[in-house]
Amino acid sequence: MLSVEQIKCFYGRMPVLQEVTLELQEGEAVCVIGPNGAGKTTLLNAICGIMPIKNGRVLFQNKEIDRLNPREIVRRGISLAPEGRRIFGPLSVKENLMMGAYVRLRRDKKEEIQNDLQNMYRIFPILREREKQLAGMLSGGEQQMLAIARALMSRPRLLLLDEPSMGLAPLIVREIFNVLQRLKEEKTTLLLVEQNVRIALQMCDRGYVLERGQMVAHGPSQQLLNDEAINRAYLGE
Repeated sequence: MLSVEQIKCFYGRMPVLQEVTLELQEGEAVCVIGPNGAGKTTLLNAICGIMPIKNGRVLFQNKEIDRLNPREIVRRGISLAPEGRRIFGPLSVKENLMMGAYVRLRRDKKEEIQNDLQNMYRIFPILREREKQLAGMLSGGEQQMLAIARALMSRPRLLLLDEPSMGLAPLIVREIFNVLQRLKEEKTTLLLVEQNVRIALQMCDRGYVLERGQMVAHGPSQQLLNDEAINRAYLGE
C-alpha cells in the first residue's frame, strides 16, 4: 500500500532523513520508534507532503505522491493525527470533526458524513458529550481522541499517528491504544510513531527503528521486543 524509497529530507543544509526506506501493506499496523530528534515526525510529514523530499520517492497504492500537496494526498486516502494534537481550539468538537471531512464535502452525500460523525461518537463517547464544547477546553486525552477522530473523518485508507500517547496519563494512554487496537482489528491500516516503545510494539505487527535519520533495524514486533540492544536502548532492560 505504502512504499517509502530511500528518501532524503533536509532542514536547510542539515540532513534529517538519509535514504530512509519503509513499506506498509494494507491492513497492517506498523510502528516507527527511536530517540527524540531521530526524524520520526519528519518522516510522517514527508509522507503527507508537508516536508519536501530532496531525493527518493513515496508511492501510495503504486502511484507516486511525493510531489503532491497535502490536500491532494488527503484526497488520495492518507490522513494524519499530528504530534501535539493541533486541534482547532476556538471551534467546537463537532466543528473540528466536520473540518476533518472537508475533502469529502463536494464528493459524498451529507447523510454519509453524518453517519461517520455518529460513528466517531460511538468510538469516542466522550466526544458526543462534549459535542458543543470548545475544543480548546478539552483535557489532553480528550483532545487526542478528537485529533484521531478528526483524521478518521476523511475516511483514510492509511491513518498516520504521531505520538498519540504524548503527555497523557497511563490510564488515558491505555484507552487511546484500546481504540487503536479496535481500528487494527477492523483492518484499518496504521503507521504509528510512538515514544512508548513497549505499547507500540505490542500492538503493531512490525516495527522500524529510526536513529539519526537512518533506519537501523526493522522486523516483526516480537523480534524487536526480544532484541537485547533495543531492550537496553528503549525499554530500560
